[in-house]
Amino acid sequence: MPDWNELLNEIIAAGSVHDVIRRKYLLQLHQLTNRNVIIYYSGWLQKRNLEGVEVNDADKNGFMTVVHQLDRGKGLDLLLHTPGGETAATESLVHYLRAMFGGDIRAFVPQLAMSAGTMIACACKEIFMGKQSSLGPIDPQFRGIPAHGVVEEFKRAHREIREDPSKIPIWQPVLAKYSPAFIGECEKAIEWANEMVSEWLLTGMFEGRRTEKKTAMIKKIVSDLADHALSKSHLRHLAYDRCKEIGLKVTRLEDNQDLQEAVLSVHHACIHTLGSTPAFKIIENHQGKAFIQIAHSVVVKMP
Repeated sequence: MPDWNELLNEIIAAGSVHDVIRRKYLLQLHQLTNRNVIIYYSGWLQKRNLEGVEVNDADKNGFMTVVHQLDRGKGLDLLLHTPGGETAATESLVHYLRAMFGGDIRAFVPQLAMSAGTMIACACKEIFMGKQSSLGPIDPQFRGIPAHGVVEEFKRAHREIREDPSKIPIWQPVLAKYSPAFIGECEKAIEWANEMVSEWLLTGMFEGRRTEKKTAMIKKIVSDLADHALSKSHLRHLAYDRCKEIGLKVTRLEDNQDLQEAVLSVHHACIHTLGSTPAFKIIENHQGKAFIQIAHSVVVKMP
């Protein structure tokens, strides 16, 4: 018979009711696919303006925790729900996951994987989306300012002033907001993001012999995802049909009813957790090993 302390440890290990339910459906998804499953969920919709909800370097610790001791030969199904975040952190996470699972990574987007989340999805060999799912533009942002917008505005000012110098007083207060170094950083950030996604598409989703047709197709995909002039807004939601039209390898969740129900059950359990508990980010695998961030603390749960 367990003593008081042993029972307490057992209760802590079991987690809250939300943890128990979420793990139940994570395990069921794994049993259906016989693949490793990891959720990467952010609570930015429930807890707005909270630092850390975006993709950042601290998330690497979470992935290291949940990847440890997995059978990497079974590949990875990565469930994404994120507003995006830092480009450097995104590059580092993709590099790590590919080092662990090679090219055998599938992305599932039950609802939203925006910005850097879309970049992560593009690094996978296939993206599963439902009628309710959306990806987003990958144009970089600086403190909420679109890098493409800054460059476009600067080029427009340069063109109009060259054609009509009398417009200098009109543009002067606008251009005063940006230093030459900032404009250069915006241009570099755009180039960096585009090069990363192009390389990931070439070595993942469209892996194989490099051909002129493939190169052109990847260039079109990156252009459509990154061009601020086309997307109009960094918050633009790109549904399945648009992603398919762009050229991404996307599969409808509705084509496999059992898979759809299993994925959405995990998704709903995660959303309930984020909405009803202090948790704002969950990185967890199908074995119940989790790295959960709550305000001012991190909880590492073992199966």
